Amino acid sequence: MKKTAIKNQLIRYSDLLDKIKVRIRQGQTHAVLSANAEMIHTYWDVGCMLCERQVQAGWGSGVLPRLSRDLHNELPEVKGFSVRNLKLMTQFYREYS
Repeated sequence: MKKTAIKNQLIRYSDLLDKIKVRIRQGQTHAVLSANAEMIHTYWDVGCMLCERQVQAGWGSGVLPRLSRDLHNELPEVKGFSVRNLKLMTQFYREYS
């Protein structure tokens, strides 16, 4: 093969590699943004459920420690549902309902 042909193949390969890297990075960014959006939606939904139950059943924040503990026991791999965070979820729902 001539040097020019080899050089052109290397350039085309380099371009392909660059395009694939860009696409992979775009996919990774999209995945992170989608996951973040879903978590925000989940927190809002949990806040909604808690607020609705407080109104229907008439209970206050005293249930939150038990709920937090039960969530931890039932789903030990899931983090972020402390009493404080559950209160923040209800506040989030109230602010953006």
